[in-house]
Amino acid sequence: MALHHVSIITKDLAKSLPFYRDVFGLTEIKRPDFPVAGAWLACGRLQVHLVVHPDGTFRRKAVIDRNDWHFAFNTEDFDGIVSKLKSLGFSSDLAEADPKHMLVFRSGLAGFPQLYLRDPDFNVVEINGAP
Repeated sequence: MALHHVSIITKDLAKSLPFYRDVFGLTEIKRPDFPVAGAWLACGRLQVHLVVHPDGTFRRKAVIDRNDWHFAFNTEDFDGIVSKLKSLGFSSDLAEADPKHMLVFRSGLAGFPQLYLRDPDFNVVEINGAP
C-alpha cells in the first residue's frame, strides 16, 4: 500500500491552480476528461488533484487550525521554502485572517521544523523538514 494522491476541493480553479503550482512548484500533468473540472499536479512520485466543487469545502474559518484536516509537503530545504514564501508575501507577522499568514515552528514536539499556511479555499497545508 502506498499513497497515490491527495484530492483537494476548490471553488475556483483559477485561484487554486496557481497557488499549488507557484507556491509549491508542482507541475500540471495530463488529466482525463472528467465531467467535473479540475487539474492534476505532479508532486514527486505522488499527485495532488484539484477538483472543482461550486459549493467549496465546509471550511469557513479564515485562520490556520493545525488540528483540522491537512496534508504535508516535505522538503530537504526548510529555510529555502520559508524564504520563497516570504518572497511571495507570506509572513508569520500578518494578521491571522490574512490569506498570506503562515505559522512557522523551527522546533517543537514533532522533532522537526514545520510551517502551516492556507490555500485559497482555507485548506490547511503543512510543509515540514522531517527526516
